[in-house]
Amino acid sequence: MNTSYKQLTRSATNRMIAGVCGGMGAYSNIDPTVIRLAAVLLLFLTGPGIVIAYLIMALIVPEEPTKQTQ
Repeated sequence: MNTSYKQLTRSATNRMIAGVCGGMGAYSNIDPTVIRLAAVLLLFLTGPGIVIAYLIMALIVPEEPTKQTQ
């Protein structure tokens, strides 16, 4: 039985700070710019809570594997 699932990873190529928004965009098939704009909006609405959540995700979510050429 082959079970294939999506895994949330930080983007190695589409990143501004740590690749969290790029990874969330790739996971949910949404443009990462929309995710970044929502994060900025949440920053103004909730205060530093979104910054703490971003830092926790940057530490916990693994980075996507890079393709190495041989």
